[in-house]
Formats: sequence, structure tokens, C-alpha cells
Amino acid sequence: MTDPQSPDHYDIAVIGAGPAGTAAALRAAELGARVVVLEAGRVGGTCVNTGCVPTRVLAKTARLIREARAADDYGIDVGTPTIDWPAVVTRVHERVDAVRSIKREAERFAEAGVTLIHEGRARFEDDRTLVLDSGRRVSADSILICVGGHSKRLPVPGAELATVPEDVLELPELPRRVAVIGAGNTGAQLVTVFNSFGSKVTLLDVAPRVLMASDASIADTVSGALRDAGVAVHTGIETVERLEAAESGAISLSWKDSGESTSAEFDVVIMATGWPADVEDLGLERAGIEIDRSRIPADQYFRTIVPHIFAVGDANGRDMLVQAAQFEGEAAAENAVLGANRRTPHHLLPAGGFTDPDYAGVGLTEEQARDRDPSCVVATVGYDALDRAVIDDRGNGFLKLIADRRRELILGAHAVGENAVEVIQSVTTAMAAGIDVSTLAGVRFAYPTYSAVIGMAARKLLAESASPALLD
Repeated sequence: MTDPQSPDHYDIAVIGAGPAGTAAALRAAELGARVVVLEAGRVGGTCVNTGCVPTRVLAKTARLIREARAADDYGIDVGTPTIDWPAVVTRVHERVDAVRSIKREAERFAEAGVTLIHEGRARFEDDRTLVLDSGRRVSADSILICVGGHSKRLPVPGAELATVPEDVLELPELPRRVAVIGAGNTGAQLVTVFNSFGSKVTLLDVAPRVLMASDASIADTVSGALRDAGVAVHTGIETVERLEAAESGAISLSWKDSGESTSAEFDVVIMATGWPADVEDLGLERAGIEIDRSRIPADQYFRTIVPHIFAVGDANGRDMLVQAAQFEGEAAAENAVLGANRRTPHHLLPAGGFTDPDYAGVGLTEEQARDRDPSCVVATVGYDALDRAVIDDRGNGFLKLIADRRRELILGAHAVGENAVEVIQSVTTAMAAGIDVSTLAGVRFAYPTYSAVIGMAARKLLAESASPALLD
């Protein structure tokens, strides 16, 4: 047995084996550090196991059934497609396992000489020592907190009756009536999935519109598409009041809107109402660290108030996305091992969702850009002017490009429509390379493709920037 009085000592201890923790541990080992990773659950983090990956499989399933219903338009008779919920759940688990198998986190740790310990939750004993549920103690010169996050339930009566997004696959059957509370990325995607599956869906949020973090034009288009698809969208409500078990076996959900209380019964209520960092019960106070609004304050180099303790990814509450966490993990590892001051450029962080239609964005929204530079130039090209979208009958959407008037560099890009996330990724590459609008306008895109809308928008942006009226 491990001597509780003699902790195993490492150069770097990483708490959590999600995207941030994995990237941090491998980079630290690459730099020659002796590294240990402490993981209480499954390696891979929330995104692979219960978040992004399973949600994307559900989105793929939703797309397939929508296309099957539209098959008659192409002369294909497929009858009336139906959802086999247990088979859907099985498929999701299979794809999650397939993704986990190609990531090979445990094997990569072993190959890199990183020690992986699965002995429960790690908690601080002091600022350099961690104790696990098993009683094992680990000490390190530097500690990287990469614990990820978790769904939050609203503090209302009956909240325990709700389902959180990561538990959706545990539903025993496909619900007929679904309420989704929270119109952010996760909520909007789940609304699209269950609506496509044939459930009657209601979306509720206290925010004035869906997708508050997105460009307003994106939010308006997605919201309109949800309503057109039959979703009851209620944004700007005052509050969710309570959930109660109804005599029918359903859940009675009450909310207040414009001073009036409304109640309705649902088979399932999903709370997609926030994603706080999983920082409770870490014993942070024993390390001299305080939590601020469910996050660990850290500077631009990911150092906390205790310089040898770093908060990375969801733990610091900045950009709670896989694409941010990986780069933060690598940067924090370099700062911990080398004493460096590396940071990551979060202004070029593409993000989006797989709704119907898809949406994505990168950089400044139009509102943010105009606040900083009222003379910025904006050009929008609708998908209805894009040959590929017309061919595919996917004309609902657009690409918006925003450029600085003087530099003619792309400040932001926002798309809604087919392949929106891929389109925005291409623009992100151009932005990262510092390509100006003239160069982007001269790029030749294959025909017929969705990415061709980038060239169309760049040429329109160039024409807009040359307008005499805008040069005054």
C-alpha cells in the first residue's frame, strides 16, 4: 500500500484528462517534465464522453431523418421514416467509443512517460500536495487544474425533475413533449434534434433572443428557422418558477412572462442553463485560492493567485470550448515547465452549432465591430445567391464578413446555413494568416461548393470598401 506520509512527487501534476489536461500533460512531458495526470472519471473529458461528440451524432441522426422526409422531392420513395430511440442511443455510444479509440489518451500518456492515476477525486491538501479518494497523496512543483465543467440546474423548486444535457441518452424512450430551458448553443442543438425526431418542443430563455453570444443576424435566422419548424420559442421571459410532478406522470413546468404565469406539461424538461467549472470540492481554499462565480481567476498566462498553480480550459471560465482548452493546456504547460509567459489568441476562436440550418462565427460580431470602429465595412451574401445551395435546396442562410475600413483585414465572419461551421473555419484560416480582403477576393474556389460564398462575400466587401459614400 502507498505510504500516506510519503507523497509521490512529480514536476507537474495535471488534474483532469479532458482536452486541456491531455494537451498539457503531453506538452509538459515533451519538454522533459515528470508528469502525473489525476482523473476521477473517463479520460477524454465531457466533450468526448457526454457532450460534443454524442450531440454531433444526434445532430447527424436528425439530419438524416429530415433528408429522408424530403426524399420524395428527389423522386425517392422511402415511406414514412420513424425514430427507433434505443437504436439511436446505441449508435451514439458506438460512435463515442470509436472516437475514444482513435484518441488513445491512455496509450499516448504511457508512450510519453506520463503517469495516469484513476483513484477518485483529487483535492488539495496544501498548495503543492493533492490527496485522492483512495488516500494516495501526490505532490508537484506545479499543478495544472484542468477539471472541465458540468451542467447547471436552475435554483427553482422541482429542479431535480429536470434532465441535464449530458443525461439525455439515459431517457428510456423518445418523449412526445419536450421543454428546453436555455437557448444557447447546447439548448438550440437539442431543440433541433428533438424537433427533427418528431417531439413537440418548447424553448424558454430569459435572454431576449436565442444564441446571445452569436451575431444578432445569426440568432434571428436560427430563431426564425426554429419557429418555422414548429418549435414554440419563448425568449425574454421573466423567470422559470417551478417544476412539479403532475398526476399524469408528466412534469408540470411553470414560468412567468410579461407578468403572467403560464404552466404546461411535458414528458421531459431539459435544463441547458449554464456550464460552470467543476471546481467545487477541490479543497482550493487549502491552496490559498478562492473561487469567483464558479471559476478560478487566472491571468493571461493561466497562473492563479498562487503562481505555481494554473487554471486551464473550463476551470478559468473564459472560452469553454475544446478548441480553446487544447491550446490553453499547451501554453500553460510551457509556462509551468519553462517559466515562460505564453498566452493564446482567443480572438480567433471559431465556434458554432449543428442546428437546422447550422451556424458559426469567428472574431467580432457586427455590433462589437461597430462599437470599436463605426466606419467598419460589412458585406453579406445570401445562400440563395450561391449555386451549390440552390442545387441542394439549402438556400436559407448567408455569410457576413466584417472588415476594418483602413486595413481591409477581416475582423469577423458569421455564417448560417449548410456547412456554416466549415465555411467559418476557412475564413478563420485566412484571418490567422493575416490575408487582406483583396487577396481573399482573388482566391479561386472550386465549383459548385459552399466555400465559394467566401469569395463572393470578399468581392462584395471589396466593392463596399471602395464606395465613395463610405470614404467620406
